[in-house]
Amino acid sequence: MERLGFIQDMLDVKVLILYVAGRLRNPVTVQELYELAYQDDRLSYFDVCTAVPELVKSGHLQQVGQDLYMITDKGRNNGAVTEDSIAYPVRERAKQAVDRFNKEQRRSRFVKTKIVPGAGGEVTVKMQLDDEKGRLMRLELMAPNQPQAVKISRIFKKNAELIYNLIMADLLDEEENLDE
Repeated sequence: MERLGFIQDMLDVKVLILYVAGRLRNPVTVQELYELAYQDDRLSYFDVCTAVPELVKSGHLQQVGQDLYMITDKGRNNGAVTEDSIAYPVRERAKQAVDRFNKEQRRSRFVKTKIVPGAGGEVTVKMQLDDEKGRLMRLELMAPNQPQAVKISRIFKKNAELIYNLIMADLLDEEENLDE
């Protein structure tokens, strides 16, 4: 029976990994590489775990720190030459996955939360929103318990810009009303 899918051998795995790594802005783990490259049912985690050390040894990837990898100039050049061999649907899905990942990584640099337990059982949720120039907002809220603190943290991470804009709009509208 004929095997369906783009991934036919280890070379296909390596080409796909180089394609993905060449579009990443920051070093990633093997797990993240696998999740971004998994655009074909034929790709397995074990294939990626085998290919990554081989790509490091050949100079196409570089290990940064203990568990992070990034593409080298050699990998970027060779990946650019071979990326046309990736099936178009697989290549497009991988590109979209990497674009989403890069966007999430960039955003996570600007939206931060921290949950700090208090002595009396209450929990403080510290939240901040930054941009390229500095801190836009820092907010601390008390939550009566850990589950609510986690929920506040999660919702802030998801909607930080909206929360900031609502606060700014409300504050600026209030100021205009006082001037009248």
